[in-house]
Parts: sequence; C-alpha cells; structure tokens
Amino acid sequence: MSLYLVLNIMSFLIPFLYSFEKRMKYIKRWKAVFSAILITAIFFIIWDVFFTKIGVWSFNPRYHAGIEFFGLPIEEWLFFICIPYSSIFIHFAFHYFYPKVSLSDKTVKFIYWILMIIILPTIVFHYDKWYTVVNYSLLVLVLTYTVFKVPNILNTFFITFLIILIPFSVVNGILTGSFIEEPVVIYNNAENLGIRLGTIPIEDIGYAFSMLLMSLVLIKKIEKNNNENI
Repeated sequence: MSLYLVLNIMSFLIPFLYSFEKRMKYIKRWKAVFSAILITAIFFIIWDVFFTKIGVWSFNPRYHAGIEFFGLPIEEWLFFICIPYSSIFIHFAFHYFYPKVSLSDKTVKFIYWILMIIILPTIVFHYDKWYTVVNYSLLVLVLTYTVFKVPNILNTFFITFLIILIPFSVVNGILTGSFIEEPVVIYNNAENLGIRLGTIPIEDIGYAFSMLLMSLVLIKKIEKNNNENI
C-alpha cells in the first residue's frame, strides 16, 4: 500500500467512524456533504490535471501505486474526497459542540479586508507564477462571494480553519517531504513564491481554505434547497 494512500485512509477513517455519533448525527448531512465535495473536486481536479501537465507540480512514483488517470495518481483523486470530508467534519463538529463560539460580522469583514490588502498586491507583483496567481485569485473570488452573500459561514470557519490546519499540516507536511526522504508531491518553485512553512508552500494554505470554503458554501445551498423542497 502506497504512503499517499495510507495518508488518505487515515485522514478519512476517524471522521468517518465518528459520523455515526448519535448526538451530532453527521451521517444525516452526507447527501449534502458528499454532493458538495464532489462538485468542488471536479473543479480542483481539472486544475490539478492542467498544473501537472504544464509542470507546476509532479508526483513522486516512489510513493504512489502507479495507477493514473489523466496524469494524476489514483491517490490524488482520493485526496479530494478524503481530506475535505475529514476537514468539513471538524468544522461541523466544532460548530455543534461549541455553537456560541463565533466571530462577529464586523470581525469577519475586518479579517477579509486585511487578507485582501495582503493577497491582491501579491497577485499583481507575482503575475508570472502560475500557482500563486491562480490560487490567490480563486481565494479572492471565493472569499468575496462568501463575505457578501453568506458571511455567517465565515463567522465559524475562520476559527475552525485554524484547527483544521493542525492535521492538514501533518498530512501536507508529509506529502511535501517532511519526515520522509523525498516529497510525495514535487513543486516547481519557479511557479510559486518559494516561501515554505516547514516543507509546505505557503500557497497551499490558501488552496485548502478555498477548497473547503467552496464546499461549505455548496453544502449550505444544497441543504437550503432540500429544506425548501420538503
């Protein structure tokens, strides 16, 4: 079994088992959660295929099973199911057990504008770097839409994302070379800022944030539509 597959399974397994917890009843959200994850995955997989083709990143054959579709290892496809599922579980678990812990709308707007002040100049001054520009441009779009259309998601997600970053940093750290001889995912530093948090390119934080926030927005819309149709 490949290292990448093991990381996917271990990331997914515990949240999956706790999905049957009687108080939270996370299993009842599965339809919306998996629908949102799959829709988001389609977008990110297309992006992934393109970036792999043009050499923004590549995959070390030492750490995957060798089964590929459109140039991506099967483990990379599973990544877009397993990691979002476990991360979104953390978000909803926190919201369930600590429903009163959230940021004010004013604080959400403040954080948003601070991020814009940092991200927009970064895009402008590093326009020649594929990963930086595409990644942060998407982050701007997803954040802006959420702030002005469904801001209540960010009241909690700005908090839960900090918690999600703990297991994310462990898994992504291994994928980018921490604790192992070679990285599983090899980044072309000419296409990113070259700033690493340990072994993790700083852009990966924005990548994870956009992917999870997009899924949360879709979950909210799907559940709203389902409730209206009852």
